[in-house]
Amino acid sequence: MRYLFFTNTPAHVHLYKNAVSELQQRGHEVRVLARDYGCTLALADAADLPYQVYGECGTTKRSLLTNLPAQYARALAAARRFDPDVVFGIGAYAAPAGRLTGARTILVHDSEPSSLDHRIARLLADALLTPDTFRNDLGSKHRVFHGFKESAYLHPDRFAADPSVREDLGVGDDPFVILRLNAFGSHHDVGHGGFSVEQVRTLIADLADHATVLVSDEGDDLDVESTAGRRFDLHPARLHDALAEASLLVADTQTMVTEAALLGTPAVRSNSFVGADDMGNFLELEERGLVRNVASFERVRETALELLTDDEAVDRWESRRRDLLDETVDLTELLVTVAENPHAVDSVTGVSRRVSTGAAEVGRSSTAD
Repeated sequence: MRYLFFTNTPAHVHLYKNAVSELQQRGHEVRVLARDYGCTLALADAADLPYQVYGECGTTKRSLLTNLPAQYARALAAARRFDPDVVFGIGAYAAPAGRLTGARTILVHDSEPSSLDHRIARLLADALLTPDTFRNDLGSKHRVFHGFKESAYLHPDRFAADPSVREDLGVGDDPFVILRLNAFGSHHDVGHGGFSVEQVRTLIADLADHATVLVSDEGDDLDVESTAGRRFDLHPARLHDALAEASLLVADTQTMVTEAALLGTPAVRSNSFVGADDMGNFLELEERGLVRNVASFERVRETALELLTDDEAVDRWESRRRDLLDETVDLTELLVTVAENPHAVDSVTGVSRRVSTGAAEVGRSSTAD
C-alpha cells in the first residue's frame, strides 16, 4: 500500500516517525510531506524519513497566514502525484489531500482549541483519533485510544533515554532544569500567550541558584547569554534524552510537558490555557500528580523552587510514570495496525468509539503529593 504522512511541526515528526519506519520495513511505499518550521527538517533528517518539503513557515502567526495559500497548492499537488491509499496527519492539510486523492484519511488530534482543524477534519476525514481524555465531541468519526499523542514515541517499547547526554551537555552529575518557551505562532494559539521576557529572566535567576538552567526558546526572543542560563545547544533529536535526565521542566508550551510526564520528570506548566477549561490531557496528568498546571507567575516561581529543592520528587514522579505507562497504549503499534486496516478502524485493538457525554471525563485515577 501507499501511505502519505504530513509533518507540519517537530511534534508531528515525533508522532509519525516510528510508524513510517515500520511501514517501510513491512514493504509499503511511504512518503512524508514536511513543512520547514522550527527544527522539523532536522528531526526528519535524524529519523531518516523519506520526506519532501512543501513549504516553510516562521514562528509567527503572520508567517503562517502569509504562506498558507501557496503551501496548500504545493502540498495538494504533491499528494496527487504520489497517489496514496491512506493519508495520515494532524492539521488541516492532510484531510483535503485525502479527499482530493480519494485516499482514506486518518487524523490524530489531542488539542481541543484547534477548532479550524476540527471543522475541516470532521467534514473530510474518515477517522479522527484522540486520547480518551479529549474533552470535545468530534462527531460520528471520532475514535479514542488510552494514552497520549506522545505515546507514539515515548512509550517504553519505543524509547530508552541515553544518559550520556549529561556529558554532551557538560553538566556531569549536577542537577539541571530545562526551561522551554513557546513561540505561540500556530493558529490555535491566537489570543494566548505564556511567559514574558522579564518573567523568564526572573525564573532563570531563581533556578540558577540551585541548578544549571538550559533554555530552549522556540521564538528566540530571549538573549540567553545575558542571563545566568545556557542555551540548549545539542541537536533537537537529543532533547528527549536531556528531558529524561533533567530534575525539572518549566514551560509555557504544551507538548514537552506531556513528554516530561511520560519520562517521569517533574514539570511546571503555565500559560493562558491553564484553568478549568484546560485541555483534557493536562487535567488528567495533574490529577495523576505528574504535572503542575499553574496560572500565576508567582506561583510558578514557588512551585518550581519547591520541586527543584525536593530530593524525593524525582522518585515520586518515576513511580507515577510507571503507573501511567502500565495503562498506556503503544500508539505507534496502534497506528500501524490502523494503517493496514484503514477500512476497519473499529476492529483495531485499542481503538474505541467515543462515548458522547457532553465532555469526556478526565482523571482515570489520581495521585496526591
